[in-house]
Amino acid sequence: MATGKIGVTTENIFPIIKKFLYSDHEIFLRELVSNAIDATQKLKTLSSFGEFKGELGELNVKVIVDKEAGTLTIRDHGIGMDEGDIQKYINQIAFSGAEEFLAKYKDTANSIIGHFGLGFYSAFMVSKKVVIKSLSYKEGAKGVEWSCDGSPEFEMKEIDKADRGTDVILFIDDDNKEFLEQARIDTLLKKYCRFLPVPVVSGKEQEWKDGKYVDTDKDRVINASEPLWTKKPSELTDEDYLKFYHELMPGNEDPMFWIHLNVDYPFTLTGILYFPKIRTNFDVQKNRIQLYCNQVYVTDQVEGVVPEFMTLMQGVIDSPDIPLNVSRSYLQADQQVKKISSYISKKVAEKLDKMFKDDRKEFEEKWDDIKVFIEYGMLTDEKFSESAKKFFLLKDVNNAYYTLEDYRKLVEAEQTDKDNTVIYLYATDKTEQFTYVKAAEDKGYNVLLMDGQLDPHIIGLLEQKNEKTRFVRVDSDIPERLIVKNDTKDAGLTPLQTDVMSTLVRTQIPEVEKAQFIVSFAALTPGDAPATVTQNEFMRRMKEMAAMQPGGGFYGQMPDNYELIVNTSQPVVKKIVELATSSLENEVTPVRSEIETLNNEITAARKEAADKKETAPDLSEKENKVAELRKKEEEIISGYAKTQPEVRQIIDLALLQSNLLKGESLNAFIKRSVQLLC
Repeated sequence: MATGKIGVTTENIFPIIKKFLYSDHEIFLRELVSNAIDATQKLKTLSSFGEFKGELGELNVKVIVDKEAGTLTIRDHGIGMDEGDIQKYINQIAFSGAEEFLAKYKDTANSIIGHFGLGFYSAFMVSKKVVIKSLSYKEGAKGVEWSCDGSPEFEMKEIDKADRGTDVILFIDDDNKEFLEQARIDTLLKKYCRFLPVPVVSGKEQEWKDGKYVDTDKDRVINASEPLWTKKPSELTDEDYLKFYHELMPGNEDPMFWIHLNVDYPFTLTGILYFPKIRTNFDVQKNRIQLYCNQVYVTDQVEGVVPEFMTLMQGVIDSPDIPLNVSRSYLQADQQVKKISSYISKKVAEKLDKMFKDDRKEFEEKWDDIKVFIEYGMLTDEKFSESAKKFFLLKDVNNAYYTLEDYRKLVEAEQTDKDNTVIYLYATDKTEQFTYVKAAEDKGYNVLLMDGQLDPHIIGLLEQKNEKTRFVRVDSDIPERLIVKNDTKDAGLTPLQTDVMSTLVRTQIPEVEKAQFIVSFAALTPGDAPATVTQNEFMRRMKEMAAMQPGGGFYGQMPDNYELIVNTSQPVVKKIVELATSSLENEVTPVRSEIETLNNEITAARKEAADKKETAPDLSEKENKVAELRKKEEEIISGYAKTQPEVRQIIDLALLQSNLLKGESLNAFIKRSVQLLC
């Protein structure tokens, strides 16, 4: 029997490795099974080179739970180890046998998993003792047993062992008894080992007998050793891809389409990525792409490996060239990762472009489902954005689809303003904004439907990328001002009428939560609505984007600003103006005259003081008087307005059209409407 100390450079490094090497204790099973797979693959490689001439026999990895003995055993029939191998690969931490093997057989060795030589020590995270029993494939080799209780001390002795290969026996400690449950082990094996290239056996197949499931004599293989991504696309059917998808994502409906990745230069990368259907706004689940290294599950945190927008996709990526941290739990950023990410982005763009060119009609039918992927890609990936311009589609309210180039040709003649900017009109809800859409279409304009969750952002991108282009929502202004082609017509009101009507309308606007209104006048056509509510394009867009940010940001805290535009050419409005002017002129004119006189006196006094470079006199008495008079004027007009239900009616009609009339105000509107009909 030999004894010794594990070769470490620092006295306390072994306990550190044992406790902190891996973020999750369950990873020990992945590491030990991967080591067993390595040993098996090495033997197959040596056999193919003629360096091992014996019978390969049954090549699998067995995971054996013995709850009574308190042990978990990982058994392989691979290359095995002799005393020298254990000294080299077990007693010298981080001296990876896989790395050395790959260096020797770099051109032909297949699916060798190991990188670091630390994986074995993950066993001590769940074990109070670990025993290795191994017999090397080498002719004349002696069996060897190695044992360690988790300290730097170990024991090693020669033993009789009939079968080639290695048993790693874990004596599970009291804090980790869950790993002595067959169901728990099976769950972990399915998570980490379901696609390993060598059969992994765990327990027995079961059958229903006498009202319960019982074990049979048949071993249960938990993995598919030849997953779909390892095969050539030419060998596979659509049914194969769909079946594999449902194995990965049980319960999901069929994906829209998929991309099979297969590259061997300048890096090795395989995989299959699926485009799922996203039904609702931000019905988005990231971390649905699984990363494998030589068919060993690593992580579902693939940010950096795939472009940001593709984290919305689902599927598998397998690459031995993706740099991992020492625990194979997460990625290390470097140039290789950037190259891989760029390649994947390029392949996705090529696939989408091909779909568009091959069958535009089918592409249009899928557009509403894939739009979120493409927009996300354009917003987060400059190269993808450039490629996407060829197949990005705009959809109008009549469900017609256009490329960016085609749409500009369609609208630029009618929708170019006086500054030579092409205006793209759009709606976000064609039902709620129907009146505005209809008014725009009546003027010969085309209206786009931009109702996606990323459309506020993509609008900004398209404006940035296309000179002399501006998007304007149809309810942001009256039709005459959506696309300004010449100077607007005067509203046709006298100063007195403007003052009276402004106060008359303003005082009758009902309170709307988190909203502010300004009143303006425009001489539209007599057939247009008596009043219209619009919302400034810039402010509304800022608030929409702010709403997608945590806390809402600066713009998210601001009230909504609306403009109530009164149509002075509309017969009902004309009648209200004439009646209000005649009814209020005698009362309002003297008040307005007094206000004007006082304001002139205040201005003159301030100018005189400024000219003489003197301190301005105290004018507070006159200023207070002006404020009192303005209040008096407002009270006069407001009192009159209450006797004129038509004023409130045209305001409420405008609010109703914009979905702003609710609650008590809506109820009052309905009652008033009935009264006016009588």
